[in-house]
Amino acid sequence: MSRKYFFLLITILFVSQGSSAQILRKRTTLLMGGRFDITIVAKDSLSAEQNIDAVIAEISRIENLISDWKSVSQVSEVNQNAGIRPVKVDKEVFELTQRAIRFSEITNGGFDISFAAMDKIWKFDGSMTAMPSAEAIKKSVEKVGYKNIILDTVQSTIFLKLKGMKIGFGALGEGYATDKCRDMMLAKGIKAGIINGSGDMSTWGKQPNGKAWKIGITNPFHPEKLLAVVPLKQDAVTTSGSYEKFVVFDGKRYSHIINPATGYPATGLCSVTVFGPNAETANGLSTSLMVLGKTAGLLLLNKYPDYSCLMITDDGKVVKSKNFRIKKFKARL
Repeated sequence: MSRKYFFLLITILFVSQGSSAQILRKRTTLLMGGRFDITIVAKDSLSAEQNIDAVIAEISRIENLISDWKSVSQVSEVNQNAGIRPVKVDKEVFELTQRAIRFSEITNGGFDISFAAMDKIWKFDGSMTAMPSAEAIKKSVEKVGYKNIILDTVQSTIFLKLKGMKIGFGALGEGYATDKCRDMMLAKGIKAGIINGSGDMSTWGKQPNGKAWKIGITNPFHPEKLLAVVPLKQDAVTTSGSYEKFVVFDGKRYSHIINPATGYPATGLCSVTVFGPNAETANGLSTSLMVLGKTAGLLLLNKYPDYSCLMITDDGKVVKSKNFRIKKFKARL
């Protein structure tokens, strides 16, 4: 499993109308190891900018809790004490870990927050000329395994049983952060906006002209073009993809997204976009579907009736889930 290298583009068109006009402000910043695009619609510029500041502060707060590359975070403390002792964490971190483990269970390890301990034996920079050996692949996932994560709900502790184990939220954290920020803005009375964390996006409300937000999905075979433009209101959308990072051996395409249960790269799909009410869940689903593949992925999605998906196969076929709600949708590959 790996962080996504596939980004959603946003097309924002608006016209201010009359005395009830709203102001739209957008800011881009780097947080959680990636790009965040924050769009807020408010009554005036000052309010919009102040609320963007509040969103950035909230994302930074979450990053300082769950980042596995910041040595002082709670998740880093858990990793530093793998095989040694349980670590007490905030309720927020504990519950996020619980939800991640549920994803691991329903995917039989196809999704696993302990993937952070995986040896990086696959190279997607053009330097790899042959597949790693079966022995090397097996060894690369020795420290991976969600069943070795011990949670104590009474003490609110996390314990990694094996020395060298690590957990990481690269496949859930940004979606979680965008959801939290949307909820915070709604609670403050901000009626419209978009929080886009490296392709994990939470939207709410409408543009100042009263129209739905328009979200453009990148064409994986022609990244300079859009695959489709989708209208959204209060929704979340995430995309996982591998069109930029892959290798080909004996005519078979191997994605940079690794199955943490086997150590082998995902094959068959080059992108998966998931739509639903919650970006954290959509994020977990898009990553899981990439790993599981078309057939098993659609079976998993059936357990989440509020979520739908759009898959693009390695050979260019467009696959929509049965509950895909955009009736007149037409993908342009």
